[in-house]
Amino acid sequence: MRAIEITRPGGPEVLSFCERPMPEVGPGDVLIRVAAAAVNRPDVQQRRGLYPPPPGTTDLPGLDVAGIVEAAGAGVSWPKPGDAVCALANGGGYAAFCAVPAGQCMPLPKGADFVQAAALPEAYFTAWNNVMWLGRLAVGETLLVQGGTSGVGMAAIQMAKQLRSARVVATAGTEEKLDKCRAIGADHAVSYRGDWATAVVDAIGAQQVDVALDGQAGPYTEQQLQLLAPDGRVVLIASHLGEMAEVNVRNIVRRRLTLTGSTLRPRSAAYKARLAAELVREVWPLLETGRIENHICAVFDWRDVRDAHALMDAGEQVGKVVLAVGA
Repeated sequence: MRAIEITRPGGPEVLSFCERPMPEVGPGDVLIRVAAAAVNRPDVQQRRGLYPPPPGTTDLPGLDVAGIVEAAGAGVSWPKPGDAVCALANGGGYAAFCAVPAGQCMPLPKGADFVQAAALPEAYFTAWNNVMWLGRLAVGETLLVQGGTSGVGMAAIQMAKQLRSARVVATAGTEEKLDKCRAIGADHAVSYRGDWATAVVDAIGAQQVDVALDGQAGPYTEQQLQLLAPDGRVVLIASHLGEMAEVNVRNIVRRRLTLTGSTLRPRSAAYKARLAAELVREVWPLLETGRIENHICAVFDWRDVRDAHALMDAGEQVGKVVLAVGA
């Protein structure tokens, strides 16, 4: 089959087409003929040599796929060959075929095509895992979302508003992105290109954040801990601003704060299957009725994958970038 591989660490130019063997379909797996695959920040980090795939997984990038099930392994009752699905892959989405544990597959939301569906799994799995499960966002609490116009950020804002009636504060880097955060439900949107922590306090008051969702870490970590209300939670999903942070432990102890983090990709198929089931039950109806917007920034033919990655490198995207996969 045709696939796109990372030939060496570097920029978009290191992405090249190759021929690879068809993926093996083990018990509990399905083989998907890929129609579309999303481009995600972990793909960019893997391309740069900063995010190696977990042991035992393919080196091909791609965590989001949508397409038609071609074959099903032993023990799979759903999906069946011929079913249209989107799925969170463990890697290998930049290919004509991708093997995925069946439990990580979801039906396409009613009315969604393959491109739209491919934009969903990684963003919504990540947002649900970190905001709802690890962050334990409760009804009426306040959520701070760093990078509100990323795929994960937009998913988090909308789920928090629609399912928890939360007060949401989002950060972004341009006026266009700040306006988009507000348009999808953020109560307050502040620029991270200045003293964003003071801007958050000016908007909602001191120590009022119940959950902070952040992929920057570094110096942001202590700033967010200072913004938390008693019993507040900071959930880190990456560390783009630095792997080390100095924090006030006494502040954590006295105000019962939680600082945690997660990486979803190495999690078990059973864990991801539980996430998939909750998303289909809780979020898919909101997508189908338009209460949650699935925003796609750009669609590229997969032959133009380097252009798609260049857009991600520039940081100018609002929402998801998707590859239309051909033969």
